[in-house]
Amino acid sequence: MHIKKIHPWTKNYAKAVQIQRELSNALILKKDHGKICTVAGADVSYDKYSDLVFAAVIVFRCNKNLEKIEEATVIEKARFPYIPGLLSFREAPVLLKSFKKLKTEPDIILFDGQGIAHPRFLGLASHLGLILDKPAIGCAKSCLVGDYSAVENAVGAYSNLIYKDKTVGVALRTKLNTNPIFVSVGHKTSLSFATQFVLKVCRGYRIPEPVRQAHLLVNKLRVQNIKKTQRISSIA
Repeated sequence: MHIKKIHPWTKNYAKAVQIQRELSNALILKKDHGKICTVAGADVSYDKYSDLVFAAVIVFRCNKNLEKIEEATVIEKARFPYIPGLLSFREAPVLLKSFKKLKTEPDIILFDGQGIAHPRFLGLASHLGLILDKPAIGCAKSCLVGDYSAVENAVGAYSNLIYKDKTVGVALRTKLNTNPIFVSVGHKTSLSFATQFVLKVCRGYRIPEPVRQAHLLVNKLRVQNIKKTQRISSIA
């Protein structure tokens, strides 16, 4: 995949905030794509015993079975501290290396993270949507910013997520008797399309299937690495 180099990966907090504010103005917050034939799910995991970051991306065909086309994983050391609101500076570099390994370019990408439902309207899905120049959707398990009303206990029910007098996403019920997820536009799509698309790729779980599968893969990668490290330590 082609990766645009639109800024350096700074380690400075103030500079990172400035970059977010500037890039948020470049987002396309409307549907700007044709037919969606392939979808990627992307997720990141951390090893609490080290500074390693684990990334996974899986590409699927947008059919009933969500047939898996390919996957890519990367492990590397974190370049940026864990700071809420600036997680893309920690997670994006390793995720970009995963995307670079793909032979199939996805038509749209679902991220385990925020889109514009973010203090500076530039969460991980928006940040990487810009860099990859792809339609992107944020699918977060928790609310970072904004207020919303109670969501009816029915699949497909939602409540608008309001932040600074703007609708930045929705709290969406994807499964009965579970907490809603928080869907927001990342880049090059509309909130209505993002909401319907997320529901379309759910397969009976709270988390949309592309992201759920990426989550399972990246956690498997992390566990395998921990066991490998432990074996090496025991031998030494």
